Amino acid sequence: MTTFPRLAAFALLAGLVAGCSSGGWSDYVAAGESQRPAAPLTVEQLSAKVGCKPKMQVEADDLRTGFCKTTDGRFFVNTFKTEALKDEWMDRAPEYNPHLVGPRWTVLGPLDVLEAIQERLDGDLHLTDHRVSQTPTPAS
Repeated sequence: MTTFPRLAAFALLAGLVAGCSSGGWSDYVAAGESQRPAAPLTVEQLSAKVGCKPKMQVEADDLRTGFCKTTDGRFFVNTFKTEALKDEWMDRAPEYNPHLVGPRWTVLGPLDVLEAIQERLDGDLHLTDHRVSQTPTPAS
């Protein structure tokens, strides 16, 4: 003999199962599942963020470089096929040249120019140590 509480519990469970399997949550990613990373920005996209149409200097499969001249100043925008290629390039870059760094890109130019465009590009400022950001972080 089935009691009323068991019927109520069964009805509640059936409702929960039906509600959760409706597909309404398919746009959400469960914790721990990885999302596809966003596509890296191109020389053209980075340049557009600071109001420049780049003059392309290098068009290779693993490296692209564009020259920009804006009211902020002159600089070079570099994009790389992989993070490893960017790191290799940074290891060989002259230490006296500051640059902004982002995911698979760098911007090389005078410090005052890089400081002027840093926020728009959302990059980390690197001064002498290419592996360590010199951008101050907010105090916690």
